[in-house]
Amino acid sequence: MLNISDNSISDNIKLEDFESYSLLKKSRVKRLSLWLVILLAFIFIGCLFLPWTQNISTKGYVITRAPQERPQTIQTVIAGRIENWFVQEGDFVEKGDTIVFISEVKSEYFDPNLIDRTSEQIAAKTESVNAYDRKMNALDNQYKALEEALDLKRQQTLNKIKQAYNKISMDSIDLKAIRINLEIAENQYKRTNELYEKGLKSLTDLQDKDNKVQAASAKVNVQVNKIENKRNELSNLKLELESIQRDYFDKMAKSNSERQSAMSSKMQSVADASKLKNQLSNYEQRQKLYYITAPQSGYITKVLKKGLGETLKEGAEILTIMPKDYQLAVEVYVRPQDIPLLKVGKTTQLRFDGWPAIVISGWPESSTGVFQGEIMVIDKFINENGFYRIIISPINGAKEWPAQLSIGTGVNAFILMNQVPIWYEIWRQLNGFPPDFYQNDLQNKSNIKLKPPIKSVK
Repeated sequence: MLNISDNSISDNIKLEDFESYSLLKKSRVKRLSLWLVILLAFIFIGCLFLPWTQNISTKGYVITRAPQERPQTIQTVIAGRIENWFVQEGDFVEKGDTIVFISEVKSEYFDPNLIDRTSEQIAAKTESVNAYDRKMNALDNQYKALEEALDLKRQQTLNKIKQAYNKISMDSIDLKAIRINLEIAENQYKRTNELYEKGLKSLTDLQDKDNKVQAASAKVNVQVNKIENKRNELSNLKLELESIQRDYFDKMAKSNSERQSAMSSKMQSVADASKLKNQLSNYEQRQKLYYITAPQSGYITKVLKKGLGETLKEGAEILTIMPKDYQLAVEVYVRPQDIPLLKVGKTTQLRFDGWPAIVISGWPESSTGVFQGEIMVIDKFINENGFYRIIISPINGAKEWPAQLSIGTGVNAFILMNQVPIWYEIWRQLNGFPPDFYQNDLQNKSNIKLKPPIKSVK
């Protein structure tokens, strides 16, 4: 029974045949199972009170945050035909290195001497501008000469008018003297006539006095006619002055009109020259565009246009280049109901495709093979797929992300939230509630001072 001897009876006697042994063995098994169930129940209940870190799980891809660090396509600015390739897929190029050379396909740019001919046109237009400048200077000199001639003619005519006024004034004085002589002759004639009637004077004396009166009267008429002629000459001189001024004004207006025409032609030539210079600059820049260069240092990843002689349209994509230097980030999408729970700077856990990891989302400290990041950008508008985009960047000082990460690698993100018991998390998941949302400024509720209620006035 006790199996303390080398002689065993187990081969001859079977204990299972005894009813007492069967009852004793069955009682032990039931008791052991009962204790085991009780122990498991205590362990399960205890586990329900273990702390659990709530999180939001989502998926996304590895990207670069800066636009200039993302893969980009190189396009041709002008239409052309591929003549020579200088790179292959996988080559590394520096900024400014030539990638491909294209030739012209538009007929208006076929002339090999297009730059020289346009330069000749510019020189001709420039010389035309100079010629108009010289013409304007000549017209300015002519205008000044006409002004000086007008002043001279005006001065001469004014001098003649002044002389005519002086002559008229002198003749008027002479007229007064002659009229005085006429009055004297008439008085002498009257007195002689009276004496003649009295017989004191002879007829000869009377006739002599009459002759003097007639002579003085004739002189008066002559002098009056002379003054009238001087006044007519004065009027003619005034008319001549106006005619001279009008004539020179017409000449000056014509000269000014020709100058304005020359100025207009000059401005047109200047505009044509500027247009030709613009065309020349466009031609020079267009010829520089025949050589398509790398906009930044990077690797040639995919060539979109292949054969020599292939025609390219304006803006056609030629190849794709991946920048040399870039900073990685992660782009993930979360549900709209989770957006109020997120904020910039919140810590996340990341698991990249291709890197082995054991993730226990509720116990982040027990996870292995995961990397940390922090939320840098939260979109303010919903995406077309019904989710909000979030960008996550590495945390300075934390475990560095793998250096072999490539753009587009898949990633699983776990955004850490509040710590709660496991039983609460199970209850939340069963009811479909979002993770708890709380604010740091409400954690110290014990420090909030409440005002006593106002006593009611009876």
